[in-house]
Amino acid sequence: MITSIDPGSPTPIYAQIADRVRVAVASGELTAGTSLPSVRALASRLRVNPATVVQAYRELERDGIVEMRQGAGTFVAEVPAESRARERTAAARRFVRQMLTDAARLGLSPTDLRDALDRELPESK
Repeated sequence: MITSIDPGSPTPIYAQIADRVRVAVASGELTAGTSLPSVRALASRLRVNPATVVQAYRELERDGIVEMRQGAGTFVAEVPAESRARERTAAARRFVRQMLTDAARLGLSPTDLRDALDRELPESK
């Protein structure tokens, strides 16, 4: 689920963690009742401050994605199908925005990007 984060990204680390969990839930990789790694375990794995993981988990709890149970851990909540679909759409938009930002940084024109997408999309099917 979460194997790495990008410390150089303009997106805060807690938001990167939360976004990865959201995508995993939206895609069905994580299902209701699945236990997330403990704060300490995930912080250690990602080499971040445990408070960063707590902040991500709290944001996810506030959004109804996870349930934090005192003494038991953090678990994926029951997320309605329409919410998962909205999250997949939001994740796709975030992905495209990041791709456009990276393309601009590389000096790629919209035509260059379209050509690359046209070449890659048939191969990914």
